Amino acid sequence: MNHEEEEEDVDIVIVGAGLAGLTTALSLHRLGLRSLVLESSDSLRITGYALSLWTNAWRALDVVGIGNTLRKKSTQIKGFKIASLDTGLFTSEQALDKDGKLRGYESRCVKRKDLLEAIVNELPPDTIRYSSKVASIDELGRYKLVRLADGSILKTKVLIGCDGVKSVVAKWLGLERPISDGRLAIRGLVEFPDGSCSDPIFHVKFGGGVRFGSLPVDENTVYWFCTFIPSQVPSYEEDWKVNPIKVKQFVLSRINKMPQEAQDVVERTKLSNISCAKLKFRSPWNVLFGNIVKDNVCVAGDALHPMTPDIGQGGCAALEDAVVLGRCLGEVFLKKASEEDDEFERIKKGLEKYGKERRWRSFSLISVGYIQQSNGKMMSLFRKVWFSSYTPSIFLKMADFDCGNLVS
Repeated sequence: MNHEEEEEDVDIVIVGAGLAGLTTALSLHRLGLRSLVLESSDSLRITGYALSLWTNAWRALDVVGIGNTLRKKSTQIKGFKIASLDTGLFTSEQALDKDGKLRGYESRCVKRKDLLEAIVNELPPDTIRYSSKVASIDELGRYKLVRLADGSILKTKVLIGCDGVKSVVAKWLGLERPISDGRLAIRGLVEFPDGSCSDPIFHVKFGGGVRFGSLPVDENTVYWFCTFIPSQVPSYEEDWKVNPIKVKQFVLSRINKMPQEAQDVVERTKLSNISCAKLKFRSPWNVLFGNIVKDNVCVAGDALHPMTPDIGQGGCAALEDAVVLGRCLGEVFLKKASEEDDEFERIKKGLEKYGKERRWRSFSLISVGYIQQSNGKMMSLFRKVWFSSYTPSIFLKMADFDCGNLVS
């Protein structure tokens, strides 16, 4: 390395201005700590349409102070209805407050745009640096040097990777690349200007290798999804991922036995509001035994635990990560230290504490999702006979988690 190269000193660098990165920056900001978020795009990435956020996510959003802002823009889901895609008959139904035992559970679907903008509005204006693609990560003593594609260099005490499934930071840590689970996910968002989205129920349909679901975002908007295995669809072609017409036709063909209102949700969706992408996840064992933390570097969000959407916890877990990470770093930088204290040793211990808290939780969430999507004959039988009947309980159990406050 050329030591004459000019470096910019930043205590905490976060790579990725997605949900995990921005919420981590907000957690730190609430504690009075400045961070710099690097985003490779030239503007805020608001693709993805909507996210299901469960009790654990709302607890985290309340901790960082934006929960009530988002509640005003979303509908509280009152319960589940799970039906067979083949027959249209409901096989399981559960209210979130069934028998009064589940009070306190909260489930809402939020537009990704609303969520990210709510976070950004609370951050100092110079927190995000756009068009900042990380080219490489080097070391200078105990500091990390983050080299950007434009030639600039950031020297940092803490490096946090929130850069998604293709994470540069995860790669530097030696984590394995996320793997495909063999399915594609089709997602859509549809507007009903007449305000007819009044049924606050999460509808999910299983059968024939296809899973279809829909839930309201607010009184005018419905988010829907459909997952399937391309190898089991003779008509599938690779261009589906960039051909929303074929994708829409496929979904309609698979829900033609469902009630008309379900078909209307897809039929009325604009082609520009339909996406199709491969589903990927990190091996649970890689999360359990891999380096998710090393000295003053760690990962969070999809860079740590990319998971399938089967239990709706990907975004929720990212919010948990952000609060825990903020708390652990707050303990490092805000507590009085003696002159003999080694700051980098404190950072290392703080991130190790974060890793200890998040490793098993991430493993558990990915593992439950793996059971939900596994295509093995024994696993499929297990899911059909027993697991699907308890899906609502599993959703709620995984959501019954409190990541704690920013100050312990």
